[in-house]
Amino acid sequence: MTKLMQVAVVGAGNMGGGMLTRLCGLGWSVAVHDIDPQVQSHAAALGAIACGSAKEAAQLLSPDGVLMVVVVDAAQTEVVLWGEGGAGPVMQPGQSVMLCPTLGPGTVQGQAERLSQRGIDFIDAPMSGGPLRAKEGTMSLMVSCSDAVWQRSQTLLNALSQQVFRVGTRPGDGARTKLVNNLLAAVNLAGAAEAMALAERLGLDPAATLSVIEASSGQSWIGSDRMRRALAGDFEPRAHVTLLAKDTGLALQAAEEVAFDPPLGRIARGLFAQALAQGWADLDDAALLQLMRQR
Repeated sequence: MTKLMQVAVVGAGNMGGGMLTRLCGLGWSVAVHDIDPQVQSHAAALGAIACGSAKEAAQLLSPDGVLMVVVVDAAQTEVVLWGEGGAGPVMQPGQSVMLCPTLGPGTVQGQAERLSQRGIDFIDAPMSGGPLRAKEGTMSLMVSCSDAVWQRSQTLLNALSQQVFRVGTRPGDGARTKLVNNLLAAVNLAGAAEAMALAERLGLDPAATLSVIEASSGQSWIGSDRMRRALAGDFEPRAHVTLLAKDTGLALQAAEEVAFDPPLGRIARGLFAQALAQGWADLDDAALLQLMRQR
């Protein structure tokens, strides 16, 4: 008899891979599906059960199991849940879908409604912090779900992270919180890249200047994380330029829906659009320093 899994992870790349690594390290039973065979093989080497589709992974879930969707965007989420080989049609009442990508609130609400019609519970749970923090269990999770699902999911959420924030009960509130966070992250990153480029133009030692900033009022986590790598010439992608480019667009769309005009957000979106136009979509978003150096 096939052993039933407590968790299935669909999308085991940067963040999903970090979360899967942590769960496997803590002894959880995990099924996994990823479209990249190398990613899937790595997950299997960690002890996860490799599956040929999201549907197959969902079919291995226990009656109270959780399907964690850790893909990039709304289109991929739709395929995972309702496309060919999708998980949604085979999931059962009492099981849950935990949606982790950064999505528009309307998309999250729509998926929650479709799942609810089948009696499937929903956890709106975008994440922040990067792959290393996902592995360590120190990333942030912004969770919105019903009281019953919140209580039932405590063991899993606490295994995934020491930084779990319940931001509401309404599907989409996790997404709204993540978009606010990522808008500020984009603004902070653009500001850090601008400051470092100016430091270089002024003839300062940029690494020494960054050390001063890190101990002073200009400090930001994303600025320190990205600029340290950028100053070392390391643009290997941990978070591709495309991700914050997408997220700033979603944040501005959400702002427009409530008649709010974010001027700094518009500037940040424009800078990420310039980085994409340079052909840097697949570089780490630390590449914004390169953009600022050109000014």
